[in-house]
Amino acid sequence: EMVESSLQHMANGGIYDQLGGGFHRYSVDAEWLIPHFEKMLYDNALLSRVYLHAYLVTGNPFYERVVRETLDYVVREMTSPEGGFYSTQDADSEGEEGKFFLWTPAEIGKALSAEDATIFMLYYGVTQRGNFEGKNILHVEQNAQQVADMAQISLEGVQESLERSRETLFRIREQRIKPGRDEKILTSWNGLMLRSFAEAARHLDRSDYLQVAIQNATFLLQRLR
Repeated sequence: EMVESSLQHMANGGIYDQLGGGFHRYSVDAEWLIPHFEKMLYDNALLSRVYLHAYLVTGNPFYERVVRETLDYVVREMTSPEGGFYSTQDADSEGEEGKFFLWTPAEIGKALSAEDATIFMLYYGVTQRGNFEGKNILHVEQNAQQVADMAQISLEGVQESLERSRETLFRIREQRIKPGRDEKILTSWNGLMLRSFAEAARHLDRSDYLQVAIQNATFLLQRLR
């Protein structure tokens, strides 16, 4: 129960990238809300493995989703053409901490339909006041059933709306200037990430993750031994 409480609050908090997957380095409050926005390879290696094990023990698909989103983030942002994993992504972009990850109601309203925007902002706790320097760190404020009750639509309708909105806002966010990246490749951190990909490939039956693991292992054996 203690493990699940921590894992659920972390994955629902601002410490987790709700649109792009992956965990930020740490939070500066007791609610897992406001992160230091840097993303470290080793954190995501260790956490993806813990969430995978939680999924295997509980069968809760929530944990499996966090594993997939985190590993997909590493493939997308943190993997070199040769198969090595990069070390970190910066907290800052354009000289401002967290700028890449923050949203205003106006930005969300412009990108989404009125109904989708309302549901999204209820679910992710987006307000005019904001929770970080006048803007919003996305975090799960209400569960989907509570939002369905408030918006007077079905749970399935809320889930479909959130899925649409996340895809749309992710595409828009990809057009922003991304945080810088430390592209050094460290043997120990790569070993941690390799293990997560290998275990996830086996337990989630993901041949693509297996290929990532094999490519990384080949890189390590050829270049870092």
